[in-house]
Amino acid sequence: MTVHQLFEKTALQPEDIERLVDAHQRTLRALGLKDRDDPLTQAVAKKIIDIDRSGTRDPQQISELALRLLCGL
Repeated sequence: MTVHQLFEKTALQPEDIERLVDAHQRTLRALGLKDRDDPLTQAVAKKIIDIDRSGTRDPQQISELALRLLCGL
């Protein structure tokens, strides 16, 4: 399953998916992950969705929170 499919399965509006994809790409760049087939990219996507569901809407903030949670910072 691609990350886009994962985001689409969350029953969000297109602009919400765009925000999640933006946050996901920022986070992957920060982690140095380039292989979109790496299972870590899906773990990052799931964390991004969790953060979005908590009410954070800014892609930069979502990415920063994801990095802190994933890296234990």
